[in-house]
Amino acid sequence: MSSEVEEIKQRKMQEMMKQVSPGDDGGNGYPDHPVEVSDSNFEETVKKYPKVVVDCWAPWCGPCRMLSPTIDAMAKDNKGKVVFAKLNTDDNFGTAGKYRIMSIPTLLFFKNGQLVDKMIGAAPRAVVEQSMNKALSKN
Repeated sequence: MSSEVEEIKQRKMQEMMKQVSPGDDGGNGYPDHPVEVSDSNFEETVKKYPKVVVDCWAPWCGPCRMLSPTIDAMAKDNKGKVVFAKLNTDDNFGTAGKYRIMSIPTLLFFKNGQLVDKMIGAAPRAVVEQSMNKALSKN
C-alpha cells in the first residue's frame, strides 16, 4: 500500500512541476521563436500580445524560405517585446483571405490586436526591422 501511495505522490509532484516550470516561452509569456498560427487560433494570438508580426508564407515559396531565418533571429532578439508568428497560407485560406494576402511572403504588423501595417516581399533584416519599428511604434 505505501509503495502505491508513494507512486501517486511522485506522479502528482511531476504534474505540479510541469505546471510551474517555465515552458518554451521562458516563463514570461513571450516565446523566443515564431509560433505557428492557423485559422482557428489567429485572432486569439494577435490579441494576446501587444505587438505581433505575422509571417504569411508557404512551403513552396523560395523568398519565404529566404526570409525564414531572419524571422527566427528577430523572434529571439525581440523576445519580451514582439511576438512573431507564422501563417501557412496554403493551409489557412480563411485568414489569408481576410487579410487579402495576394503575394507571399507578406508580413502583417499587429498592435493591440489591430492590423497597423503590412510588408510584401522578402527583404534584408535591416529593412524588415525598420518597417516593424515604424509600424509598431505608431499610436
